[in-house]
Amino acid sequence: MRRLLPSTATADAPRLIGTRAARGFADGIASVLLASYLSRLGFSPVQIGAVATATLLGSALLLLAVGLLGHRFPRRTVLLASAVLMCITGIAFYLATGFWALLIVAFVGTLNPSSGDVTLFLPTEQAVLAEAAAPADRTSLFAWYNLAGAFAGALGSLAAGLPDALAPGNSAVYAERTAFLVYAALGAFSALAYRKLSPAVEPPPATEAAPLARSRGVVLELAALFSLDSFGGGLAIQSIVALWLFRRFAVPVSEVGAIFFAVNLLAAFSQLVSARIAARIGHVRTMVFTHLPSNVFLVLAGVMPTLPLAALFLLLRAMLSQMDVPARQAYVMAMVPREERAAAASVTNVPRSLASAVAPLLAGAFLQNSLFGWPLVCAGLIKAGYDLALFAKFAQRKPLEAGG
Repeated sequence: MRRLLPSTATADAPRLIGTRAARGFADGIASVLLASYLSRLGFSPVQIGAVATATLLGSALLLLAVGLLGHRFPRRTVLLASAVLMCITGIAFYLATGFWALLIVAFVGTLNPSSGDVTLFLPTEQAVLAEAAAPADRTSLFAWYNLAGAFAGALGSLAAGLPDALAPGNSAVYAERTAFLVYAALGAFSALAYRKLSPAVEPPPATEAAPLARSRGVVLELAALFSLDSFGGGLAIQSIVALWLFRRFAVPVSEVGAIFFAVNLLAAFSQLVSARIAARIGHVRTMVFTHLPSNVFLVLAGVMPTLPLAALFLLLRAMLSQMDVPARQAYVMAMVPREERAAAASVTNVPRSLASAVAPLLAGAFLQNSLFGWPLVCAGLIKAGYDLALFAKFAQRKPLEAGG
């Protein structure tokens, strides 16, 4: 792994990429199985949407806590605590079966119903990763970090079909429950990896992590725009799209898992191209010129009458939809001073999580009343609006590191 990374990458970079991969695999399993498992327990689409909303809302509040209080604690301690909570979440989801119990676990835990990383690990890992390579290599390092998560997420989506294949029929619900123990085990693995992080992950005394000050204005502007994008994205998180496929086309979990395997695989490798595009045309143009067409494909997927056509447009969307992620992360880090990076990562991610948290409940209501792909159509239109607004506001603004 070390040889594939930029030459300036530190020894901590592959460790963080490894934990991102473990979390991606766990999220890939959970995001596909969540809709199927809760459906087998007798939950309605609105209840499933409520559980997804609880996971995202809880993650947003945890992100806020990390942003406000995280700078008071060593970064390694914050990451270790997050990994322990992930382990507890998996065990609790295995043990609980009632709606209210699962709703509470979803709210206080780390379960992620989307294919992207919206958990409390994010701001601290981003702050550490931003300092784990030279500024010129930062976008490339973020691309590898996101590639690892997306590729592992693809494998997790494929693995989500195993419980149904190994224990079809009425026993599938018990097999799907067992998958949450795998989630817990991957949390334990992450904790072990975080223990091996070097002292270099902590900011030096002269640049201790601080709340937002100099970069407050630009970070709040970005946070507002990212929130619009995330609200749209929350309507089409992986668990909701899986639920739509189950209900609209009556496909088994194994087929949905295979579709998301291909979707996440394409998304994973597309992120490697992001660094090269950003180096040529800039971060903002990379974000907009790749994201806007992907949202058109999302709208088209929602209106397709057959599974093959819907899957085709989901795959076309996947080829472009994640190219903006490394560019966005690197752009935020480049726009703020080093000591404010953890706070900036949290402040830009918390509103994103809060905005996306409301959407799954609304999407569940759509699906309970109609089999049409309203969640996907609305998501694509809202996210396209974000792209246009971002370009209008930030296309000409240079990062702080470039003298902006």
